[in-house]
Amino acid sequence: MPTTFHEIPRKRPTTPLLDRANTPDGLRRLGEAELETLADELRLELLYTVGQTGGHFGAGLGVIELTIALHYVFDTPDDRLLWDVGHQAYPHKILTGRRERMASLRQKDGIAAFPRRSESEYDTFGVGHSSTSISAALGMAIAARLQDSDRKAIAVIGDGALTAGMAFEALNHAPEVNANMLVILNDNDMSISRNVGGLSNYLAKILSSRTYASMREGSKKVLSRLPGAWEIARRTEEYAKGMLVPGTLFEELGWNYIGPIDGHDLPTLIATLRNMRDLKGPQFLHIVTKKGKGFAPAEVDPIGYHAITKLEPLDAPAAAPKAASGPKYSAVFGEWLCDMAAADARLVGITPAMKEGSDLVAFSERFPERYFDVAIAEQHAVTFAAGMACEGAKPVVAIYSTFLQRGYDQLVHDVAVQNLDVLFAIDRAGLVGEDGPTHAGSFDLSYLRCIPGMLIMTPSDENELRKMLTTGHLFNGPAAVRYPRGSGPNATIEKDLTPIEIGKGIIRRQGSKVALLVFGVQLAEALKVADKIDATVVDMRFVKPLDEALVREIAASHELLVTIEENAIMGGAGGAVSEFLARENILKSMLHLGLPDIYVEHAKPAQMLTECGLDEAGIEASIRRRLDLLKK
Repeated sequence: MPTTFHEIPRKRPTTPLLDRANTPDGLRRLGEAELETLADELRLELLYTVGQTGGHFGAGLGVIELTIALHYVFDTPDDRLLWDVGHQAYPHKILTGRRERMASLRQKDGIAAFPRRSESEYDTFGVGHSSTSISAALGMAIAARLQDSDRKAIAVIGDGALTAGMAFEALNHAPEVNANMLVILNDNDMSISRNVGGLSNYLAKILSSRTYASMREGSKKVLSRLPGAWEIARRTEEYAKGMLVPGTLFEELGWNYIGPIDGHDLPTLIATLRNMRDLKGPQFLHIVTKKGKGFAPAEVDPIGYHAITKLEPLDAPAAAPKAASGPKYSAVFGEWLCDMAAADARLVGITPAMKEGSDLVAFSERFPERYFDVAIAEQHAVTFAAGMACEGAKPVVAIYSTFLQRGYDQLVHDVAVQNLDVLFAIDRAGLVGEDGPTHAGSFDLSYLRCIPGMLIMTPSDENELRKMLTTGHLFNGPAAVRYPRGSGPNATIEKDLTPIEIGKGIIRRQGSKVALLVFGVQLAEALKVADKIDATVVDMRFVKPLDEALVREIAASHELLVTIEENAIMGGAGGAVSEFLARENILKSMLHLGLPDIYVEHAKPAQMLTECGLDEAGIEASIRRRLDLLKK
């Protein structure tokens, strides 16, 4: 069993077996007796690596043994191995030829935080959002059948990801097409079963063995000739298994369920996977693991150690004091939610498994009867909110921009078409940094702006966020406030719950010739640029409804209008300004600054903004280039 470590190593550990197992081919040349030592070495390597770069590691620590067993038993990359979400994929990356590149993890031009097809042939499916693995593996299994290939498809999914409807859609479909595939449920919260031990491990070996499978198929052929006999035998078998293992649900869906087994017991894992490797039809293996396994602090606090920041070297000079910044935007939201809940008994808070990330901890403690964590089920979260709004509640859905994409149909049909009072507090809008394009909130203004009746607001600082949340809460219909990850400019926050006038922007600086129309937190950079070129700066505040009167006024008194947003330029807020001017037949030179028509790769947020030309220097350079063109 794994050794428990208490500190993250500051120096690279000595790992003689891991040095030989740098690829799955090397791993498969090791003897089984060496694999438990290899697991200890891989755990130490993971701790050291993430200490150098920061990133997710609690989930990875929990699947060390599983990762070794899968690459040991299956012929990867020919056999397709899919990791759901991908938080747990760092050990997989280390064992698939990327060990020396792990120092570049989540850094600009380095390897990605999640599995990515373009990065390695061993990353068979790109991920970042949860609950996609079973559907994708099913597609691969059917493709293999059509190509007369015997390659295997294996999906590893966590108990949290299994709560999403998409996972159950795939679980329902696979038996219908009798797909030859294996789903491994990594139950790291013991949310389904605590019945793990010698007996369940032994039963798993028996039930997954070829002998048992052969006897079962032989009995089926004999008994199927007798009216009703096979059905009676099948139900007797199902009842017996149900007395000992918790897989009745999966059996009823048509899966051959095996487990639960100890996911840290390498001999049992390897024996069971070997038994299941060549079984036909949909196979389901339930393993129980411990998140953060082998690192004592993470075992005690798996949420706090879900991810860590980079460790500074022991001999590093003292860091220079950081410039004063305000509270995190999510903290401003969390405080507002508690204050508004105290003032309005109709308010309810909803999150799809992001209580800590969206700062709902205090609300959940102060108002437990009005707090609802619906698990990783964004579609359900939106329609659940719609149902509550139908009965007079005032739901606030706290959700990341990238995750709201998953509930888009529900937002349109279940909330907006019915004009229901649901407020979407959209966190992580814009570029979020090292997690890369799967987690960037690049498109919310584009996909929200086309929905009739939506109120869409873009705060430029912490105080504006609080006011806009109040405005959205009091609005009669669907409303959205989008705000970025991290801290604001330290604006003075007014504690009252006063709304602002809907559809009204504010001129923050009066200049001449050039007007900067800012939607969101780039206001601070815009003001700095404006001081250099004597430009007018407008805090637009509302994407929908647009302050058309103010835009008309600004267009009449300036030669160049520049829109600035941390959203895709295509379909974004700048497009709303151009569309209005076109409808009014107002001919005006325009410059739209925002996210380009690419997936912006992972890097530090500041690096990403620089790449997109949304920092102070980039904004100024773009404007000066356009002014030079206008002079010609």
